[in-house]
Amino acid sequence: MKKIIITLLATTALSGCANSETSANTAAKNATVIPAQSQQLVVVVADDWQAIGAQLYRFERVAGQWQQQGQKHSVVLGRTGLAWGIGLHPEQAGVQKQEGDGKAPAGIFELGSAFGYLDSLTTNLTYQGMTADDYCIDVKGSPFYNQLVDKSVVGEAAVKGSSEWMRRDIYSQDDLYKKGLVVKHNSQNIDGAGSCIFMHLWRAENKPTAGCTAMTEQNMDTLLAWLDEQKKPLLVSLPASQYQQKQLLWKLPTIK
Repeated sequence: MKKIIITLLATTALSGCANSETSANTAAKNATVIPAQSQQLVVVVADDWQAIGAQLYRFERVAGQWQQQGQKHSVVLGRTGLAWGIGLHPEQAGVQKQEGDGKAPAGIFELGSAFGYLDSLTTNLTYQGMTADDYCIDVKGSPFYNQLVDKSVVGEAAVKGSSEWMRRDIYSQDDLYKKGLVVKHNSQNIDGAGSCIFMHLWRAENKPTAGCTAMTEQNMDTLLAWLDEQKKPLLVSLPASQYQQKQLLWKLPTIK
């Protein structure tokens, strides 16, 4: 009987150690979602998960501390608000971003290259000037899902059904993609998990997007001129309640 009790106690102790280790590992994973080399943060905070509008802040790491750069400004989000996306943050419970849901992805994401209609832009990001052959594929099941492709390279059949032509001035008669940048959401291109997430120009302050983050051209110019790919910039996009919950855990800057 004594041997059985000792065995049970030992099992309980080991279980407790395992739980502690799991908790420690989880905490460590959460605490390192922003890499040390990332020196710029674009922070977007919405009132709640359903909000179509938000405020954008710019922060730079100075002497190890996040300092706000310039003034905040308004942006618009997806027509149905926000849902958890796939980025640098750990997987979260709740509604997940899906293709066609009209939601902008919430979480922490790397920022990629700038793009647009012009020959060049004032930015320290890599810039890709778009042509009538450039598409971002949003068709579920496509081998090019969530990828920017050149129709002249991949062929007409590969872009069939995609609504994300990058020269919207030609195909949609608007300037939403005149200036923008890529948000690296769903970098593994998981089919159906959401595609072609950008920051781009808005139609108006009360006109949401299909799942991107949009702003005035003046504010986009300021953002692009400030961003520097050498500083490994990130996008943090969250509802206010989640931002408050994650601020200490993820070492996010204080919003004023």
